[in-house]
This record gives sequence, C-alpha cells and structure tokens, in this order.
Amino acid sequence: MASLRRLEAEQARVDARDWVVKRRERTRHLIELGGLVVKSGLVELTKDDRAALYGAFLELAFTLQGENREQIMALWQHQGRRAFEAEADEKLIRQGNIAIKRTGQSDTA
Repeated sequence: MASLRRLEAEQARVDARDWVVKRRERTRHLIELGGLVVKSGLVELTKDDRAALYGAFLELAFTLQGENREQIMALWQHQGRRAFEAEADEKLIRQGNIAIKRTGQSDTA
C-alpha cells in the first residue's frame, strides 16, 4: 500500500513538472509575440492603445480569411524575413564583424 502511494506521489510530481514546463513554454511564446508587437513599432504608433492594437490584429485576422490568404502570407513572410535580416546585419555592423560591399550587399568578415 505504501509503495502504491509513493508511485502515485511520484506520478503527481511528474505531472506537475510537465504542467510547469508547458506553462513556461507558453509564457515564453507569448513574450516573444509581444516582443514582435513592440519591434514592429505598433505599440509606439498607437501610443500603447490596447483597443487599437486589438482592432488591428482583428483586421489582420479578417484579411487572412480572404481569398488572397496565400499571397498575403507570402508577402508578409518576405517582408518579415527582410526586416530580420536587416536587423541582424545592423547588429553585426555595430559589433564591427561585417564589411559592406559597394553593391550594398553584406559579407561577414
């Protein structure tokens, strides 16, 4: 009987750890999404107006429900990748780890 209680207690601890890990993963994901909102400039542009931000997100969701979903997603993904790459290049330039070619393309040193 005692061994059964120990097994049940151990399983409860494992379940609790799994729940904590999942909660931490979700929290990290939400923080990253919030960082993207800030990085995009929307917080500053809306003066941190939560109703305006939510309305903008609803408009984005509505737009993605249309016929042109795939084209819109491709455009947004392209723009996002370019912005991430530009940010990474700027960071390397600030650190002095990159040389800019005359063509405007970058090459790591």
